[in-house]
Amino acid sequence: MTKETTGPVLLSGGNPQIAKGDGDGPVQAYIAAMPAWKSEVGRQLDAAISQAIPDVRKAVKWNSPFYGTTENGWFLGIHCFNRYVKIAFFHGAALNPLPPGASKQKNVRYLDIHENEPIDDAQLIDWVRQASRIPGDPI
Repeated sequence: MTKETTGPVLLSGGNPQIAKGDGDGPVQAYIAAMPAWKSEVGRQLDAAISQAIPDVRKAVKWNSPFYGTTENGWFLGIHCFNRYVKIAFFHGAALNPLPPGASKQKNVRYLDIHENEPIDDAQLIDWVRQASRIPGDPI
């Protein structure tokens, strides 16, 4: 008798386990697998990032969606936790104003989004545009 699976496995902390892959497809699979209210947050974030950077490159790496540009590399990642969705700005210390969450890595800054917490789309889009212009890890 085999065990049937009904979808992606949620790893410790509630992050969906999605195979690595380039392009929009793996990112949309990740967003669809985000549990409960987090999936809608994922859709909102993906739409805002795509609006801010129409030619944004997407991939899933290390069970997290990554966003980047051909010119400057990866600038942002999303990760799902039990109680919130974390946006990592890989060179967030260079953004103005600074995203609120500090990191052990001096260049990284975070924005945590909790259930029923509104997303400041204008600020998010501004940070995304700024972050996309900072050279980062190659795609």
